[in-house]
Amino acid sequence: MIKIPLTVVGAEKLKVELQRLKSVDRPSVIAAIAEARSHGDLSENAEYDAAKERQGFVEGRIAELEGKLSNSQVIDPRELATTAEGRVVFGATVELEDLEAGNKVAYQIVGDDEANLKDGKISVSSPIARALIGKYVGDVAEVVAPGGIREYEVLDVKYI
Repeated sequence: MIKIPLTVVGAEKLKVELQRLKSVDRPSVIAAIAEARSHGDLSENAEYDAAKERQGFVEGRIAELEGKLSNSQVIDPRELATTAEGRVVFGATVELEDLEAGNKVAYQIVGDDEANLKDGKISVSSPIARALIGKYVGDVAEVVAPGGIREYEVLDVKYI
């Protein structure tokens, strides 16, 4: 079975969402279904249909999160820092300079479920992350992008 890599923060967010779904959303959906049933004829009851649809979503998301968490490998980049020492690894925050444009950016390499470009978090399976893994400060990573090959110099690596 393939393990899904997650950072400590990402795993905690999934656990919090799972707990909310089980303790808040699931009971409220059950109550909504009971309320809709009390209105009589279910064949033309839009509230009942909406509540059942919401229940399907909640139960599906619970199953999805439980599956992800049971198949996850939680990786703490601070623990890798002792062996990585300046090397780009999963969970590391990398400061880069685009050698063509001169722009500086910083990304944290995270699991697929945690990726959010607005927050500066890129998926470990993205082209840029794959090009960066294993590089050291001062190395140049070549990233195959839709517009051609882009070169990024690794300026700094942090393990937060």
